[in-house]
Amino acid sequence: MTRGRELLADVLEMSVAELPEVAGIDTVAAWDSLAHMRLVARLEEVLGRELSADEMLALDGVAAIDAILEGAPA
Repeated sequence: MTRGRELLADVLEMSVAELPEVAGIDTVAAWDSLAHMRLVARLEEVLGRELSADEMLALDGVAAIDAILEGAPA
């Protein structure tokens, strides 16, 4: 289980077990535009910085979340 997967489950108010194996914006019904903005806000909180527009648009799955979190303090 990755940090991004845990963060996404928390933002979507789901358990990690409820997320599909390949969780993405097009595979999780709860991941709508409002949930996406909550995800952006949570990532900015965790990272201590604002995400760029490109980073926000690239958030389409757990792998993208993990990529942004890489190097962030645990």
